[in-house]
Order: sequence, then C-alpha cells, then structure tokens
Amino acid sequence: MEFVVNGQPAYAYSGGKLLKPPLDPAQPAVIFIHGAELDHSCWALQSRWFAHHGFCMLAVDLPGHGRSAGAPLTSIPAMAAWSVALLDVAGIRQAALVGHSMGSLAALEAAASFPERVSRIALLGNATPMPVSTALLDAARDDTSRAEAMINAWSHSPHGHIGGNSAPGMWMVGASRRLMARADRGVLLNDLSACNNYTQGLESAAKVRCPALLLCGSRDQMTAPKAAQNLAKLLPDARLQVLEGAGHAMMAEQPDAVLDALRDFLLF
Repeated sequence: MEFVVNGQPAYAYSGGKLLKPPLDPAQPAVIFIHGAELDHSCWALQSRWFAHHGFCMLAVDLPGHGRSAGAPLTSIPAMAAWSVALLDVAGIRQAALVGHSMGSLAALEAAASFPERVSRIALLGNATPMPVSTALLDAARDDTSRAEAMINAWSHSPHGHIGGNSAPGMWMVGASRRLMARADRGVLLNDLSACNNYTQGLESAAKVRCPALLLCGSRDQMTAPKAAQNLAKLLPDARLQVLEGAGHAMMAEQPDAVLDALRDFLLF
C-alpha cells in the first residue's frame, strides 16, 4: 500500500491483501517494523499470516528504506513518531507494534511516548541500550560491504550459516546480504548510529504500560538474551521467550517458531 506520511511517499506491505485507507476498524491492527538497512520483506511469513487471519496488518518500509521515499530518519524517537503518523494516515486508532532490532527500539519508544496508540509490543532481538561497536560503525562509514559482512556473520547462528531454513534451497546469509545491498549508501551508518545514540531506552521502558513480548535467540551475537532479561524487569507486563539455537536473524532461521510466539501473544 502507498501512503503519504509527513509529506513523503511511504510503502507498507499489506500481506497480499488489497486494502484502502481508512482500514477496517473492526479488525485488530498490527504493524511490523524492520531493523537496520532492511525493509518489510524480512517479515515474509509472519506478516502474511496475520494479514490473512483476521488482522489489519501493515509491514512498513521506514523512510529511505525499501520503497519508501525520503531521507532515513536519524533517531529512534523520530522512527517512533513516524510509525504513529502512519497510523493516523491509515486511519488506525490503536495497533500492536512488532519490531526487530532497530525496529524494536522504535516500538518501545512509541509505546512509551504514545501509550494511547499502542496496544501491545513485541520486541525481537532487542537490547536496551543497543550500543554498536566502533569497528562496525567505522566499517559502515568507510566500507559498507565489509560492515554488511560483519553483521551477517554475527546475525546468524552457526546452524544458520550452513542452511536449515524451512524453505528448501534458501541461503539465509546470501539473501540477507542481497537485501542489504539494495539500500542507498549511508543508510546502514544512519541506522546503526540511531541505535547507538538511543540512550533513553531504559527510561522509556519504565513508562510503558501495555503488555510486552521479548523474543530473543539463544545464539544471538548482536543482542544477547541477557539484555532482554534486564529490560523485562523494567516492563510492568513482560513475557520473555528464548528461541533455542536461533541467532539475531530469527525470522529467517526459525520463521515458524517466531510466528508461533507472535500468534500466542497477539491473539487476544
């Protein structure tokens, strides 16, 4: 679907369903928010399932990503505000937000800053705060291809590096590299810097009042499960779930397990 958010064309995948705003207010809404240098396609299985099982579902491309125009947003609060602006344009009063990595920070901040608009949050691969190593930031500035290789090496579990996706023939690392390579120059550095500079996450977590799911992979080298445990203590109604053997790229490595966790959490 095409929208105009803050004066710029924005794209959101509707799961293969033909929708027009304002969307059906009788259906519970769920918004999927991607991570750094990615787009809506990282939610392939999960987004389609919710779109075809009674939900008003939108998987967004943040500005400057995928099919959305404009410059990439430079801060997590700006991404949170943009996500709520999208709800306004789509005619959605309240939605559950599902975010991965950078997107999980945006979902967290949105729930803290706009509590009346967010019914639930599912934070996948979250660390709050989410510091980014100097080596990775330097590589993102000077050699994007090398930075992407570093991220994919750390984002996939040992099993994910050699295969095992439920879709026969799926090369997860290669698919992720190709997706990231489609982004414009500077997007990765922008996104990593936004994560690194988001220092108020713990304060924002203390303001969240809606139920939260923290979903993490036991083999995640980007956002360790321990970080999710610390965040869960600050949230008033948090459920922590660890996917055994999954890395940071859990939607690709264990798509069915991720869907099951989201389905159990969001079918309310």
